[in-house]
This record gives sequence, C-alpha cells and structure tokens, in this order.
Amino acid sequence: MSLTVTLPNGENVPALGQGTWQMAEKAGRRTQEIEALRLGVELGLSLVDTAEMYGEGAVEELVAEALSGERERIFLVSKVYPHNANHQGVVEACERSLRRLRTERLDLYLLHWRGSVPLEETVAGFEDLRRSGKIRHWGVSNFDVDDMEELLAVPAGENCVTNQVLYNVTRRGPEFDLIPWMAARRMPLMAYSPIEQGRLPQGGALQAIARRHEASSFQVALAWLLNRSGVISIPKASNTQHVRENCKAMEIRLTPEDLAVIDAEFPAPKRKRPLEMI
Repeated sequence: MSLTVTLPNGENVPALGQGTWQMAEKAGRRTQEIEALRLGVELGLSLVDTAEMYGEGAVEELVAEALSGERERIFLVSKVYPHNANHQGVVEACERSLRRLRTERLDLYLLHWRGSVPLEETVAGFEDLRRSGKIRHWGVSNFDVDDMEELLAVPAGENCVTNQVLYNVTRRGPEFDLIPWMAARRMPLMAYSPIEQGRLPQGGALQAIARRHEASSFQVALAWLLNRSGVISIPKASNTQHVRENCKAMEIRLTPEDLAVIDAEFPAPKRKRPLEMI
C-alpha cells in the first residue's frame, strides 16, 4: 500500500486527503470542523478538497480559517461550477475562490462536472490561470471515458492531471473502462464519497473483515481504496475522532483473502455502467 499517488508530472500527493462537502452548514459545528481539518493536516492528510459550490463559497472560507498559517503544507484543491466555466468565467471564478481561501494559488483546480460550455473554453481559462501562477495543475470531475477522450482532443487538453469521480467499494463501475483508460495515461483518479457518506452496508464482508483487523467497516472500505493503485481518496471528517479513524485505515493491511471476500460481495463490473454521481 502506497501512502502517496503520483501525478502525471511526477509530483507525489497524499493518497488519503480530506473532503469538505457539506461542511459549514451549521454554525454550531464550525469549531469542530476547523479542528478536524487542522488535525488532519498534522496527521498527514494534507490534500484538502473543496469547491465554490460548497455552501456557495462558505466552505472555502471555513477552509481558509482552518488552514491559516499552514498553506505551505497543503495541497489545496477547489472546483469551478460548469456555468462559470467559459474562458473568462474560469479566471474570474478562480480569483473569487482565491480570495475566499486567502491564498495566491491553488494546487489543483477542477471543472466540477461537464456543462454546456465548450471544453476548449474551459481549458483555455485553466491554461491562462496556470501560466499566471494562480493554479499549479488543473483537472476535471465526473467525466466518463467519452468525455475524457473529447477533453484530450482539445488544445492543451493533455495537461489534465486527474478526474474526480464517485468511486468506492459499492460503486465500482469506473473499474470497467475509466480507471484503465486513466492508468494507461498515468493519470490518477480522485475518489469522492469513498465511504458512501457513511451509508455502507451494515454487516456482511466489511464487518467480518473489520473484526479480524480490529477496525470498523468504514476503515476497511477506506483501506480497500488505499490498496488500489493510482487512487486518491478524500473522505470528509467533521470531528477529530473521525479524522483519527480515517488515518487508522492507512495501517490496515488487507490480505488476498480479505480482498477475495470483498470481491465476492461487491463484484467488479463485467460491463460498462454509466458514471454515477451524488
């Protein structure tokens, strides 16, 4: 199990990061969410993923507060709305995110999902941002193979470094064609909702394996993803206990027997499935 994943340019990033979707929704949780993000960075979960969509910018502001003074330790990711993704709109949206995040640059900027704006315009905006130093890398989210092929056909499309999609032990559709397609181009996949937002099946294979490893079903599901080559997982943890539990997943070493039991209950896809989103 590797604790880092390599981007196409050779840069290593953490295989286990921190998601922020649905944070900043309740004022009473703000302090514990900030503490969770800070602890995560201390424990090595230094890739932090957010988006302008999350709380319409409120989550980016929370991330800025949480990571104050820690910027140089963070690999910071944000995303642009599809309706803001024309050439100039991408630049302006990024500048708004930078102000909310109180930083001069993003390490990775993603198109949140595909909309009606031509990909050529979005990529042109990303490339302008990259040349100006406002972003270091760019990528996409919720793109299937046909979308990725179209992306790489546009000028500078080959500079895409990742694709963030829904992927976990219960949603293995990307394994049929998307993950092999990306692996052939040395492009890692970012897995959002890696523990299905806490809705993994109770009992069964995950619980049985968890008992053997003195862990939880959620930790086993994260360990399963960490066992996959070229996958970055970004679970959300809204309190410090949850952060510590996520980190423990890095210590679990699943055996070939464990993996076979998981495959039996959650089989790999044998045919193409439409890319899922939540």
